[in-house]
Amino acid sequence: MAYPLESLLRPAYELRAAAVSALAAAGVMTKPSAFLLTRELALGLAGVLICHATWRCFAGLRILRYRANLRRQRRYVVASEDIPWSADRLFLGRGFHWDQRHTQRLHEARLPEKQDLLKPGLIGRTTEFLRDLPPEHSAVGGDPAIHGVEPAESDIWMDISDRVGHTLVLGTTRVGKTRLAEVLLTQDIRRGEVVIVFDPKGDIDLLRRVYAEAKRAGRHNEFFMFHLGHPEVSARYNPVGSFSRITEVATRIAGQLPSEGQSAAFKEFVWRFVNVMARALVALGRKPDYEQINRYASNVEPLLIDYFEHWLDGESGAAGWREEVESMAIDKKSLDKGLQSRGFRAVTLVEYARRKKLYDPIANALASTLNYEKSYFDKLVASLLPLMEKLTTGRTAALLSPDLDDASDWRPVFDWASVINLGGIVYIGLDSLSDYEVAAAVGNSMFADLTSVAGSIYKFGTGRGLPGETPARRIAIHADEFNELIGDEFIPLLNKAGGAGFQVTAYTQTWSDVEARIGSLAKAGQIAGNFNTLIMLRVKEVATAELLTSQLPEVRIVSTIVSSSVSDTNDPGDFADFASRNEDRITTESAPMLAPSDLVQLPKGQAFALIHGGQLHKIRMPLPDASHDPLMPVSLEAIGSEVRGRMEGRSNPAP
Repeated sequence: MAYPLESLLRPAYELRAAAVSALAAAGVMTKPSAFLLTRELALGLAGVLICHATWRCFAGLRILRYRANLRRQRRYVVASEDIPWSADRLFLGRGFHWDQRHTQRLHEARLPEKQDLLKPGLIGRTTEFLRDLPPEHSAVGGDPAIHGVEPAESDIWMDISDRVGHTLVLGTTRVGKTRLAEVLLTQDIRRGEVVIVFDPKGDIDLLRRVYAEAKRAGRHNEFFMFHLGHPEVSARYNPVGSFSRITEVATRIAGQLPSEGQSAAFKEFVWRFVNVMARALVALGRKPDYEQINRYASNVEPLLIDYFEHWLDGESGAAGWREEVESMAIDKKSLDKGLQSRGFRAVTLVEYARRKKLYDPIANALASTLNYEKSYFDKLVASLLPLMEKLTTGRTAALLSPDLDDASDWRPVFDWASVINLGGIVYIGLDSLSDYEVAAAVGNSMFADLTSVAGSIYKFGTGRGLPGETPARRIAIHADEFNELIGDEFIPLLNKAGGAGFQVTAYTQTWSDVEARIGSLAKAGQIAGNFNTLIMLRVKEVATAELLTSQLPEVRIVSTIVSSSVSDTNDPGDFADFASRNEDRITTESAPMLAPSDLVQLPKGQAFALIHGGQLHKIRMPLPDASHDPLMPVSLEAIGSEVRGRMEGRSNPAP
């Protein structure tokens, strides 16, 4: 039976025994006659003593190493090209599997009577004084004992097959979330996966990392950059131009509008109105975009006229309709009040179709919008117009409503199906600090678009409609600050997209941010339940820490109680005048394997991870060092210049 107390945090008594044995061996070897030993026996005894001294010395050094490890602040920095990767595993960092022993050791390290043992001795203080430590080593903060409880760390890998269960990364600001994202997406790029990075803030360092790794992997020709803050060098994307069902256009736009209280009715009306416009545009052979939606939301009559003319030209019962419409006489006073405020051409076309008893679902829906008096109709769609104005104002308009006929615009246009079939790498910078509402609208539309593409891949596989066979690819989505992106569109992406090879890694600061954004505790719980892997860095909110600690079992920790007692006797016949007893009692108590306070005290660059089916691991994440990376671009403009050169080279190939 093993002794119940490990007792690593204590003075290194073994070194005293080692010193005595070493001195005894030296004395026996030097003066064997003083010990009444022959030369041969002295050699044998000295050998035994040296072996004992060595054994005790190693045991004592283990104690000193453990104590030094509890106070050591360390950073794990690797060069960009040295980040480990594997085709079937994901590297998370260096660390160990956390169990009851580590909870016990951390408990002991925080006892007041043990604090003197955590202070460096004379040799330790001299070593620290002589070592030339860079300033960042003292800036990691936190409690070094949390990782120091296990001196024997190893590489921590996660099975790639677990990625489709999605990963949630939580940590307060400036503790290493983005650096962890760099490590993970670096490996995804090197494995040849489709990589999509959502960055609401538009972190230039993250963009530079993505592009540098694309070049290192020989995949820079597959790189696309979409950045709302730098439209002059950004690729273009139509958030409502690709869909499996036409109703998705209205859902993506109306989904950005408020739905609380009386706003719900207006939101439903806007959805129907946008859906009618989208159906009409598609029927006319036009791809819906924000510019057209904004134009026709303000004045739907031009769209109605275009569609009615298109429809009547192909309608068998409307032969010679142009001449009849030109000769029609209409008394506006006899019309409904809504039609009286509308243009003559639109009213004439609607009245012609009514008199001829012609029916078309899209035409009928468009005509119904004219039945509202114009000022009243404007009030109904008032919530839509400010959003559309933001999405179609300034240089952003050309990004979100690309003109495919403009040959002078070198900026590429991408859609998710093409990116996935190509095996692309896409960086999405939403510039949310400048305009949160536009960033949220574009981000949510992109998620909705991705969900639609995931459904198509799930049903038909990749490469639908393309000649030949397109290999199936894993799609790695990294969503930084995803609380700013999350909406109803994000939930089905987590629920159902895993079967299509989508693997989402979401990064945020607190879980309360997600609950506040989604506006429903039940939906927030639904989202949390779809993340099978949880990585938690330092957090400042107890509720967020409990997202991890509540999933862990309780363990038994051991402690000792010193007991001393004295008793006397009044029996004159008893030989003993008094009795005393001193003892150390060993007791056990139940404690959580990890407390929320432990997560609050984590050093920067360190985390706890629930992987491999809920197994707890403590990890130190590698921090990529880009200071000597020749592939790292100096700025966003440099990336844009390289992408432009590539695109213009495609347009004008060398003879």
